[in-house]
Amino acid sequence: MRVRTGDRERGVWHYLWTGLSAGVLAVVVALGVVAVVIPVIAGATPLTVLTRSMEPTLPPGTLVVVKPTPIDTIEIGDVLTYQIESGKADVVSHRVVEVRSESTGGRTFITKGDNNDAADPEPVIEAQIKGTVWYSVPWIGYLSTNLVGSNRSWLAPAAGIGLLGYAAAMIISGLTGSKRRAKGRHRAAPAAQRAAEKLPTP
Repeated sequence: MRVRTGDRERGVWHYLWTGLSAGVLAVVVALGVVAVVIPVIAGATPLTVLTRSMEPTLPPGTLVVVKPTPIDTIEIGDVLTYQIESGKADVVSHRVVEVRSESTGGRTFITKGDNNDAADPEPVIEAQIKGTVWYSVPWIGYLSTNLVGSNRSWLAPAAGIGLLGYAAAMIISGLTGSKRRAKGRHRAAPAAQRAAEKLPTP
């Protein structure tokens, strides 16, 4: 059977496009899992780093997933996410550099940004603490940074949901294309058979 050059080229491009689509799909699904699925299952909160105070560990645009942490398990070296002012929404994530035991039996924490010269001026009390940084993903949070000038925790999961939606659309598109190709082959087979039957017998 002869295969035309154009058919071969289309076949090569088809396989390249299929491979690329599969790679993009895998990345999209992975990002959706780390940005949305895991935080939801674990009861964690995805946030976006907006300042340079934690460079180079957590540069601006990094997605950080903050998990509630019992206060008695927080240690020096943990990255603590806490309210800048108790009861207010704005938060910051800085590293614990000192743990203090109070006379009342409680604990307070001295924090410092990795990129800052000095520790934060006020100790962090239990009422301010949202949790510790569980894991981080670079660049994912850039969407939040570009859209707003302040921290909006809903943007990171929204972006993740959008990624999952895109992945679902790619899967559905691939399944639909496979069904169409299968139907085309099924229709072509009887036609080829009829053509063969019409050929003169030698």
